[in-house]
Amino acid sequence: TSSEPQFPGTPPSPLSHISPAPKASDVGGKMVKKGDRVIKEKPPPVLPPVGEEEPKNPEEYQCVGILEQDFVELCTRSGYTDFPKVVARNHGRPTFTSEKLVVEEQRVSASCSQNSLLQIETKYAFFRPTIQVELEQDDPKTVLEIFIRGWRLAEPILGIFSKCLPSLTQLQAINMWKVGLTDETLTTFIALIPTCASTLKKVSLEGNPIVEQSYHRLMVPESTITHLSLRNNNIDDQGAKFLGQALSTLRTSNRTLVSLNLGYNHIGDEGAGYIADGLRLNRSLLWLSLAHNRIQDQGALKIAEVLQPFELTHTEVVERRRLMLEKGAQDRTRISRPSVRDPDGQRNLEVNPFSASHKLREVAKKEEKPGSGLSPTQNVPKKEDSSKSSKGRLPDNPVFCLLSEQLMPEPTEILNPLLEQAEHKNGKVFLPGNKVLMHLNLIRNRITETGLRGFLSAVQYQVKYTKPKTPTKGPLGLVKLMLGKNSFPPQCETYNMIQDLMLPRELKTKRDEEGPSASAS
Repeated sequence: TSSEPQFPGTPPSPLSHISPAPKASDVGGKMVKKGDRVIKEKPPPVLPPVGEEEPKNPEEYQCVGILEQDFVELCTRSGYTDFPKVVARNHGRPTFTSEKLVVEEQRVSASCSQNSLLQIETKYAFFRPTIQVELEQDDPKTVLEIFIRGWRLAEPILGIFSKCLPSLTQLQAINMWKVGLTDETLTTFIALIPTCASTLKKVSLEGNPIVEQSYHRLMVPESTITHLSLRNNNIDDQGAKFLGQALSTLRTSNRTLVSLNLGYNHIGDEGAGYIADGLRLNRSLLWLSLAHNRIQDQGALKIAEVLQPFELTHTEVVERRRLMLEKGAQDRTRISRPSVRDPDGQRNLEVNPFSASHKLREVAKKEEKPGSGLSPTQNVPKKEDSSKSSKGRLPDNPVFCLLSEQLMPEPTEILNPLLEQAEHKNGKVFLPGNKVLMHLNLIRNRITETGLRGFLSAVQYQVKYTKPKTPTKGPLGLVKLMLGKNSFPPQCETYNMIQDLMLPRELKTKRDEEGPSASAS
């Protein structure tokens, strides 16, 4: 009896690969059919039944830039049957009037307490895992922000995100609250960020305590994140050490991060000291919150110290001299070429030998003499470039202009803070301090009047440095200092003095935010 024929597209017979029982003569190989021998050596492939599609490959799907459609398609192709839904964010009170609830309301009889059942349904619907999105004018192709709250974000879902998020061309922020991040999933998320649109600048990872406290990897020098919130992550002094080093070290500095929220953590005096060390040579951070931590007077004094002239360590002085020598060598190379022909070859561009390079050599000669130092606007004539930098930058929004001047360095070069104009006293070198930080929040710590005196000294210096009538050119220093709810009496004289000094600066900033039209009215 011959075996049943097999047709493409039909399932094979369950017995087709089994040969008849061999006879005695068959064992010798005399009466075995050729076809049966082939079947024994290589069973036929099992083909899918007619009408049944092969499993889809998620790699073949091309995202269209609509998160709801892309996410569902990629999850389905990957074999997931239960995954979160993508929904538009509701800014008002959460209401769930879906068709399912309406049908359910009509079906339940009056004797079954319709309101109670609907309340339970609504309550649990609120806690179902969802991916909320902020859209621009309800256009599904314009996802601005993503909100994930209260459910565990596993590695497979992050893998789906890595395929569909890069197609969102207007994505600006990702907010993940209590999603159970681990060191591994954080690594996957960090690798995802560079693949997203260049508009992605804000990341919020609140309520995600990680044992390794590896949040500092979000602040590497090449990071593009400008706003980072790490509230309620159980960050202690060790985690603060990593974050302080990410802000700046002797050789590296983060130049993109504008705001950092470290509120509701476990940072004490030691951790505050590490953050203060990071502020020594960081000249990009404008907004810092350390509210609701465990900082006492020692940590407060360290932070206040870097907001006014502070002494350089021996290592910093050595690095400063090395940078000056290196800078001098570069400028001497420029002087050796007094003219440069432009790409068109039409004219020569003259180089002024008495500009930055000449001044630098003069400063280098006087480095060991008191009262000398480098100009903080190296290679830039102060009056000309200060006025030019304020032109063409959204004049209708003076606050944006102010932040832009601090975030965008001069086009010629980025000045290392160690090359700022220094002051020499008794053989020691002092930098003028961090005047870039504008907002500092230390509410609800454990600071007493002793710590307040340090901030009073810093504020007095900064008020003297930036007079209220001085035009906005360069760093302003602190314009908002929040020290309430600490361990000092309500009628503390030092605290009242700080408030009196800061009030005019805060009011001046508010007038800048309102713009010239508000003052005219």
